[in-house]
Amino acid sequence: MPTNCPCDSGRPYAACCRPYIAGEAQAPTAEALMRSRYSAFTRNAIDYLRHSWHPDTCPSDLTPDPSATWIGLKILATEADGPDDETATVEFVARYKIGGRAYRLHERSRFVRYQGRWVYLDGTFNPPSH
Repeated sequence: MPTNCPCDSGRPYAACCRPYIAGEAQAPTAEALMRSRYSAFTRNAIDYLRHSWHPDTCPSDLTPDPSATWIGLKILATEADGPDDETATVEFVARYKIGGRAYRLHERSRFVRYQGRWVYLDGTFNPPSH
C-alpha cells in the first residue's frame, strides 16, 4: 500500500512530493513547491530545502530541530499561482510537536520564479486575516 504524502494532499508520496524532492521534476506551482518543502522538512531533506529557497534569503544553517515532529499541513489560500505568474503567495498552517506539546506555524509565504523555477523567497508569520 502506498504511503500518503506528508503534505496532506491525500496522494501517495511517490506521486506527489517525492519527484520534486528527488530532483526528478520541478514543482509546477508555488503551492506544489510549498507542499514539497513541508514534506522535505518532515524528511530532513536539507539539500532540497536549500535548492528550493531563493539564494538571497536562504539562511546558511538549515539544521532542523531534531526534537520537532511535523504532524500536518493545511493550505489556507494561494494568490497569483498560475503558469504565467512570476510571483505568488501561499498561506498555510503547519503543525508540529516538540516534547509532546503541539505547535502551529502560520505563515504567508512569498514565492518567485528564479532561473525558471519556483523558489521560496520569504514569509510573514501569523499574518493578519484578509
